Amino acid sequence: MQQPGNGSAPPTDGVDPQSRRSTKDLSRAAVSGWLGTALEYFDFQLYAFGAALVFIPLFFPGTAPGIGFILAMATYGVGYVARLAGAVYFGRMGDRLGRKKVLFLTIALMGGSTTLIGFLPTYASVGILAPLLLVLLRMIGGFGAGAEIAGATVMLAEYAPRRRRGLVGSLVALGTNSGTLAAAGTWAVLLAVLSEEQLLDWGWRIPFIASVGLLLFTLWLRRNLKESPVFEQRADVVDGVAVKRDEITQVAGQAAVEQALHEKKGKAFFIAVGLRFGQAGNSGLIQTVLITYLVSTLMLDRSIGTTAITIGSVIGFATVPLVGILSDRIGRRPIYLVFSAIGAIIAVPLMLAVESGDTVLITVAIALSLNLAVLSLFAGESVTLAELFGARNRFTQLALAKEAGGIAASAIGPVLAAALTAATGSWWPLAAMMIGYSAIAFFSALVAPEVRGRDLLRLDNAA
Repeated sequence: MQQPGNGSAPPTDGVDPQSRRSTKDLSRAAVSGWLGTALEYFDFQLYAFGAALVFIPLFFPGTAPGIGFILAMATYGVGYVARLAGAVYFGRMGDRLGRKKVLFLTIALMGGSTTLIGFLPTYASVGILAPLLLVLLRMIGGFGAGAEIAGATVMLAEYAPRRRRGLVGSLVALGTNSGTLAAAGTWAVLLAVLSEEQLLDWGWRIPFIASVGLLLFTLWLRRNLKESPVFEQRADVVDGVAVKRDEITQVAGQAAVEQALHEKKGKAFFIAVGLRFGQAGNSGLIQTVLITYLVSTLMLDRSIGTTAITIGSVIGFATVPLVGILSDRIGRRPIYLVFSAIGAIIAVPLMLAVESGDTVLITVAIALSLNLAVLSLFAGESVTLAELFGARNRFTQLALAKEAGGIAASAIGPVLAAALTAATGSWWPLAAMMIGYSAIAFFSALVAPEVRGRDLLRLDNAA
């Protein structure tokens, strides 16, 4: 029986292609996707905390607090700009040569650059070369990361049994949560056991250098990973009929094939960008901007933000799979509609809690907001975007949609937020931006089709 709104035909042989892989293969793909995404977010969250806690005096000394904040956020944003180039390059490679090859390359670039940041000289040692090298490594890491999470998303969705695709796909979000938790926990420990002098002297290097262990294990795992069953068995679709690639010329001419491949391409892409924009915007605002704002603007203790994110990430281990299960039962659109609406509603209360200066209130507000406005949307996004696109260009379109939305929200957003708060001396721009991010995600979901259980062998997009 077809799922509502997916318009999909059954696979060519009547067998769900995901069932072609054993439980062992699925488990290995799941762990690979989880660890790779964890390393990606460990990297970006390490830098986010570093920018908030130590990078301004280490790489941008002598600047006014507001200018240092803007420079640190701009360097953070450079990684997201490089991700767009990586999405184009590796996305096309993934659709042509396979998901496995790309996932090996992206993790190597991303993890290697993270490790090397731990060996960078500071401004005191080499002057302007220090921030330039930091920007270069951020660009290299971003180039690899541009297709990492997209590749993991595609791989897990294409491995997962159709009825459990939401739960299995949510493991990507669980990976981001794991990376965030590891980064926040690491910085929390460093702040607790080291003096400020020790932290600025050598302590900040520890988490970056230590990430090499996770990198090597993930490389080994991905080297032994089997290719996605959907990539191996994907079919062409002509007039709603699924036919294997080597049989395409027997069914219809090239013109009919091209028409099927490009059907509704634009709408699906822009829906995906909107969904991603809302989630990524809230993520950058809560996990990066607010943590920096607490320290550089409100002059609160460095540990408050890291503790809040740590607690929120622990809670996320329950939130993410629960949302994945719900999306399998009630659909993808309701998940987005409900949680994006909640994100808009809690924006002002979150900022009022932050402005209160009360440690407990701040911690509770940030931890809950992380789950309700970021992790819940990400858990739904991981499978929704994969189901929106057809098999021929799924990797490329998904990677581009994620990075286009990510650049607009997570690269430009933190810099804009820093500039607006510095110019106004108020918290209201942060609340307004969170409402805006959530509203865009809401309206994108409103115009999106329901894609739960869609046949991933189809080449035409769902919208």
